[in-house]
Amino acid sequence: MAPPVQSQRLPPPSQPSGKGEVGELKTQLRQLAGSRAAGAEDLKRELYKKVISYMTVGIDVSSLFSEMVMCSATSDIVLKKMCYLYVGNYAKVHPDLALLTINFLQKDCQDEDPMIRGLALRSLCSLRVKNLVEYLVGPLRTGLQDSNSYVRTVAAIGALKLYHISPSTCIDSDFPVALKALMMHDPDAKVVASCLSSLQEILTLEGNASEEASKERELLLSKPVIYFLLNRIREFSEWAQCLVLDLVSKYVPSENSEIFDIMNLLEDRLQHANSAVVLATINVFLHLTISMADVHQQVYERIKAPLLTLVGSGSSEQSYAVLSHLHLLVMRAPILFSSDYKHFYCRYSDPSYVKKLKLEMLTAVANESNTYEIVTELSEYAANVDVLIARESIRAVGKIALQQYDVNAIVDRLLQFLEMEKDYVTAETLVLVKDLLRKYPQWSQDCIAVVGNVSSKNVEEPKAKAALVWMLGEYSQDMLDAPYILESLIDSWDEEDSAEVRLHLLTAVTKCFFKRPPETQKALGAALAAGLADAHQDVHDRALFYYRLLQHDVSVAERVINPPKQAVSVFADTQSSEVKDRIFDEFNSLSVIYQEPSYMFIDKEHRGPFEFSEDIGALATGASPDNSVLPSQRVEASDNDLLLSASEKEENRGIAANGSLAYSAPDYNGSSTALVSHSPSPTANTSAASGAPSTASISQPSIEIDDLLGLGPVMTPTPIPALKLNSKTVLDPATFQRKWGQLPIALTQDCSLTAEGVASLTSPQVLLRHMQGHLIQCIASGGQPPNFKFFFFAQKSEAPSGAGFFLVECLVNTSSSKAHVKVKADEASLSQDFAALFQSALLKFGVS
Repeated sequence: MAPPVQSQRLPPPSQPSGKGEVGELKTQLRQLAGSRAAGAEDLKRELYKKVISYMTVGIDVSSLFSEMVMCSATSDIVLKKMCYLYVGNYAKVHPDLALLTINFLQKDCQDEDPMIRGLALRSLCSLRVKNLVEYLVGPLRTGLQDSNSYVRTVAAIGALKLYHISPSTCIDSDFPVALKALMMHDPDAKVVASCLSSLQEILTLEGNASEEASKERELLLSKPVIYFLLNRIREFSEWAQCLVLDLVSKYVPSENSEIFDIMNLLEDRLQHANSAVVLATINVFLHLTISMADVHQQVYERIKAPLLTLVGSGSSEQSYAVLSHLHLLVMRAPILFSSDYKHFYCRYSDPSYVKKLKLEMLTAVANESNTYEIVTELSEYAANVDVLIARESIRAVGKIALQQYDVNAIVDRLLQFLEMEKDYVTAETLVLVKDLLRKYPQWSQDCIAVVGNVSSKNVEEPKAKAALVWMLGEYSQDMLDAPYILESLIDSWDEEDSAEVRLHLLTAVTKCFFKRPPETQKALGAALAAGLADAHQDVHDRALFYYRLLQHDVSVAERVINPPKQAVSVFADTQSSEVKDRIFDEFNSLSVIYQEPSYMFIDKEHRGPFEFSEDIGALATGASPDNSVLPSQRVEASDNDLLLSASEKEENRGIAANGSLAYSAPDYNGSSTALVSHSPSPTANTSAASGAPSTASISQPSIEIDDLLGLGPVMTPTPIPALKLNSKTVLDPATFQRKWGQLPIALTQDCSLTAEGVASLTSPQVLLRHMQGHLIQCIASGGQPPNFKFFFFAQKSEAPSGAGFFLVECLVNTSSSKAHVKVKADEASLSQDFAALFQSALLKFGVS
């Protein structure tokens, strides 16, 4: 039986099948143009609806432009709205046709109906055709003086649209002045808010190029303006209140009494039902009291209740946004929220992203008084059906244990997790037990007794397997089966995909050999042979290092590889305090939600005047015409992103690194002398020790080991000569950024500027020209008073090409007369000398 023939899909009734229907619409519109017959308005509505529906689905109906304009002569507001919508859509695509709309739009701007006047003015400003700018000025000026508040509101927003089309026309027509006057005297709160919004954006954009606009922007933060807006804040809509509060947060009161006046005035805003208003008010409170420690703490106590109330009400999305801000405050002052830990318990209906954030907050607020209750609650989450939450809860228990709170009970809970026989629970627990043993070695007996029962075959995740291997090597004397477990793992070396696990295996089996040589010698030989043949460069290098070290002296190797260890007191935080402070400065913004400063995710074209461009490739050395600079915080915050991946590192090592392959893997035969029965080839030995001076007092093996470690033979220290800089140094932006990402910070210090230097620093170019005179070049700069940022570089005299560079990030604050300097260097030992030169040059700035 033949399959049925598929019928062709018919177009929907609202979509024309060809040009014929658009032509028919054109004919009907032309017939109705100027018609005053009964029912004509209803027919126009139907035709207009069809045209708008076609336009909405993407059909080109621009050929009806003239007919639509002719039919616009009507008092029906619905028809006017549809006509304005059509005109605004096609004016950008067909600017030549937009000229046809000017007459009827200008005429409608003078209509008796204020609604039509406002709609016409909004449409006129929305045409966004540069050639028609001259037709906007008159209606806009009239609209700002209109008797109806709706028209004035539209005109205030229209002035901003005009600025985006033609900034010079907007400024020359004195619209900013008119907006400010209207803002300060208009009785309608909507008009005031619209004027403020437009004025802020215009002055911010214009202030980057005009000193006068910059001063006007500062006047918005003056006491009369701020007090005027605060006194009327209850009249504003929620959006307008947030706008005003954002402006107030940037205001710097002249005395403490002003701070308390503002806080008392805004006290009731903390009880507002809208979370945006509450967060904006909290932002004001926090920034006003940042320099008053006692009051700032009281503010935390005051804002706690409104935030916790908002968390429990509203949608999950709103709860997450409020929780993110609460999390930021908890991280800054956990002790103040420690008694409210039950508010952070997870509810079954919470989505995963909310639960994860609550777990982080429970970890932060844990202390001696609430640890038992929190850990008990977190232990329940370990059996959660959501694997992500189960993992996070186990990590949270481990983090609390590392905070030295009731470790005894927490260790027992963690060891109980290993008995759950769930792969992901076992994996997370092993990693945490390893960290616990590093901090609390006294718990090794209890932990090893349980960990010894975990089969390595049931552990698949690389981090967990690496943790297990570490414990097998570190506590092999307490684990009877440790050598045999390690041997079985080495037998499956080729099947292990993770380089991290292979690196830990090398170290663990070597440590085990030092403690139990007879049982581990064969395994060690196999591990070194496999490591030397490994394709991963790091694994190969470590195996080669251990092999050479063991060849030299087993006792020395034990002191190097397995020295006595001190307990780890503090684990490094993953986020620097500088980044946390920057996020706090951007409270009530997306920075808090993303937990990243704004420069990490905002397009450089939309950043504020104190932000810096991430693209330094287009910057010329020492020139910065657009005040763009390298984003030091971005580079610092994303150093890991700038580093080469492991595979790229291997490719870039070149022949020099692979030269070590001249060493052959030892051939172990199980004899007691196997470790010293094979030596590297003479050629390789010569290469390894080349350039190392030979003395009677130093044996050849010592020289080889010193060279391997990069230390060289022990020499008498010689005085460091005075550092001289290259007068013709050159460094392109791409190389600068690569070096900045790869080099560690060698030195950080604060420098003072003289009063003459502060007075001379009117623009970034002034300082960079001064530093060039001291052979320190500027690759990027930017900012405006009082904050400036510079990136400098210099090169040691007579250094080979591409080496001997010093990179500097310098943050200057003219109000405090301080400069915060970070130095990175190819030769870290010279950083202090260079910093002295740099500070000397800064002190000479502005001094004749």
